[in-house]
Amino acid sequence: MASASTGSRVSCGRELNCVPEIADTLVAVAKVGFDFVCMPLFHPRFRREFESEPAKTRLGAQTRSDLLLCGRDWNTLIVGKLSPWIDADSDIVIERRNSEAALVQELNFSAYLGLPGFMIPLKGPHNANLARLLLNHIQTGHHTSNFWIRVPMMAPEDMREDLIENESASCIDDANVEEKTWSWWHSFRTLCDYNKRVSLEVGADMPSDAVIDKWLGEPIKAAILPTSIFLTNRKGFPVLSKAHQKIIFRLFKLEAQFILTGTNRHTDKDFQSYLQYLEYLNQNRPAPNSYELFAKGYEDYLQSPLQPLMDNLESQTYEVFEKDPIKYSQYQQAVYKCLLDRVPEEQKDTNVQVLMVLGAGRGPLVNASLHAARQADRKLKVYAVEKNPNAVVTLENWRFEEWGDQVTVVSSDMREWKAPEKADIIVSELLGSFGDNELSPECLDGAQHFLKEDGVSIPSSYTSFLAPLSSSKLYNEVRGCREHDKHPQCHFETPYVVRLHNFHQLAEPKPCFTFTHPTTDMNNNRYQCLRFPVDCNSVLHGFAGYFETTLYKDVTLSIKPGTHSPGMFSWFPILFPLKQPISLSRNDNIAVRFWRCNNGKKVWYEWAVTEPSCSAIHNPAVLLLKSILISDATQRESDRAGSNPTTARIQLYSSFSFSLEQCCHLEPACIRL
Repeated sequence: MASASTGSRVSCGRELNCVPEIADTLVAVAKVGFDFVCMPLFHPRFRREFESEPAKTRLGAQTRSDLLLCGRDWNTLIVGKLSPWIDADSDIVIERRNSEAALVQELNFSAYLGLPGFMIPLKGPHNANLARLLLNHIQTGHHTSNFWIRVPMMAPEDMREDLIENESASCIDDANVEEKTWSWWHSFRTLCDYNKRVSLEVGADMPSDAVIDKWLGEPIKAAILPTSIFLTNRKGFPVLSKAHQKIIFRLFKLEAQFILTGTNRHTDKDFQSYLQYLEYLNQNRPAPNSYELFAKGYEDYLQSPLQPLMDNLESQTYEVFEKDPIKYSQYQQAVYKCLLDRVPEEQKDTNVQVLMVLGAGRGPLVNASLHAARQADRKLKVYAVEKNPNAVVTLENWRFEEWGDQVTVVSSDMREWKAPEKADIIVSELLGSFGDNELSPECLDGAQHFLKEDGVSIPSSYTSFLAPLSSSKLYNEVRGCREHDKHPQCHFETPYVVRLHNFHQLAEPKPCFTFTHPTTDMNNNRYQCLRFPVDCNSVLHGFAGYFETTLYKDVTLSIKPGTHSPGMFSWFPILFPLKQPISLSRNDNIAVRFWRCNNGKKVWYEWAVTEPSCSAIHNPAVLLLKSILISDATQRESDRAGSNPTTARIQLYSSFSFSLEQCCHLEPACIRL
């Protein structure tokens, strides 16, 4: 069946160049264990002539009847292949025109059959006319077929030799040869407006790890495995080299399908031994860690981040994040070490530390703090401050059933609460995927007045990080958003929380904004220019955002690659997209400028690329002004209609900014305080 692998078993198809009896062939390949067949729709030797008489009026059917299979079989078991003789970009006029007509005929017939996929090969760097014809076909309403663009991972040997012979030694090297076919793909998908899937043909020769990383950041639908790349073990069975196995394991993670092509070269079990080997690799791939298990199903899924300080979260939402095995144990460790530092052994029976949990939710930070006090053998008085009245019900039950008088539950916004005493320790959980994007700086600055002069904030500091990335998958996901149809392109003015999966990170993350608590500087506006070197030809689609935080001294949490807290799944990275992808050449430098803006009522981010070329400034303040004007107009229209304008106004404001009137999680693309 031509659908993505679920991870339980490998989805694998068989490529055939000629199929005399289609029904019998399907039965035969299914018996071996294949899920689908990849085959030409027209006989490979049937070179249809549209440009000259009498061939174009040849009598009889041009190909086999669709009645040979039921509709369901065509829809699930057959991936079509373009006839190999078609060359829509030929320099010979008659050949090009004839190929154009044949291509349109095959595309239309594929749509008529309702095939789940139609494979189109790229044979060289010049494919502009092919791209034009394919784009015209799509725009005329033929959406029934998904196009699998077949590209070799490395150019055939004869083409590599031509490349070297036709280029001067000063401008050619191994990297140029390795990246050649990627440039075919990039040019083609750019001409076709970035919305195609790759069928990557894996050859015996392997490019460098950097080029492999780049390929595996592309939207790979299928991997084509020639039988010629398989080695033979001592028992005569097919196996793959370690380098090929490494790629296969990564393709499993992308849920790519596999297509076996070529003749049987091993054993007498026909192709079954190849399938058994792929299934063996699938069953023995590295087990997913707890983060991967938690994120299953959310890969590359764009989410508008939660807004726990503006919206009252549901019980199930709290429940999910309370299951994090790392975050609360680290908070407990931070409170434990802080209590030991603040209360000497000789004062442990008399010195009662006042601890305030700001944003207590359903109580996990309160429990972590109480456990830390017992672990340290120190006395603690706790205030649990929470604005969500529904979560306060849970807190009151905790207090009644377990906490007792040691905990005072406060149902209030932390900025409006009049604290009866000052705190020794403030504990909060206001961090977002970019560190400060839940407005932790503004919230904790507002609460700092009830912290003692020598008081401690947990967390004590946090730093956001940025890294450039290439991902046509994510670019198309953002472009496909329909949340802001009234405002074209504004979905590119919006950061998204996303489990990054099908992407290529172009450089190591660099620190962006840092905040510390307590602080004497409460100006939370920030500006940073970051530069990243590029080591290969690629495309810049946006930036991934991460954060690291120091809870207390050496107790930390991180979602940054390389320092990610093992097993922690409370935060996914954040994505800052670009409206227009930027092509990159090897040895380019990327310069990105980021602003964190606060006008006293709202907080928002702005970002722009200035090297190697300039992008537009994303999410500028003028959009905020437009949103206010639009919402005012909505208010007037609603008043005239006698309806309640509140919901519309909030949605329009939250499309661009974060309001200082009510704290919230990151929303596209401005924070309301």
